[in-house]
Amino acid sequence: MPNIITIDRIKGSIYFLRGARVLLSTHLAELYQVEPRALMQAVKRNADRFPDDFVFQLNDDEVENLKSQIVISSWGGSRRANPYAFTEQGIAMLSSVLRSKRAVQVNIQIMRTFVQLRALMLSNAALARKLTALEAKNDLQFKQVFEALRYLMSPNAKTTKSIGFKVPAKQ
Repeated sequence: MPNIITIDRIKGSIYFLRGARVLLSTHLAELYQVEPRALMQAVKRNADRFPDDFVFQLNDDEVENLKSQIVISSWGGSRRANPYAFTEQGIAMLSSVLRSKRAVQVNIQIMRTFVQLRALMLSNAALARKLTALEAKNDLQFKQVFEALRYLMSPNAKTTKSIGFKVPAKQ
């Protein structure tokens, strides 16, 4: 079965909330091609599989903040409840609750996306360490240059004797 969803599409739906990368129930329902209500019913029927660190409901401030970030006035009309956010572990657990072929394929793509994001973050961390080491190395060299410049600018710096003739002043 070909990839049904691109990794870039999934990346665009991942948000950072409460210290975790999450996908919202509304986006997951769209990816799985189910109603958000049906998705949450399946989760609630299996509540023991979804502890608070796997799924949590957004509070009003988080909803307003997300609305301003995504620049939309509403999410599909009137909403009685705030959407839920699923962490990577919660999304993995969805595969045991939603058993359609599409759900399996969507979960595979989502897991690939999270792996790719983790690899990107690790490479950025390695790059940051290299940059810090380079700055530390160059700071010493620049420190020496600045010390030399300060010495040359100081009034106590030894002056060199002029080369050439001293012309006597006219009387």
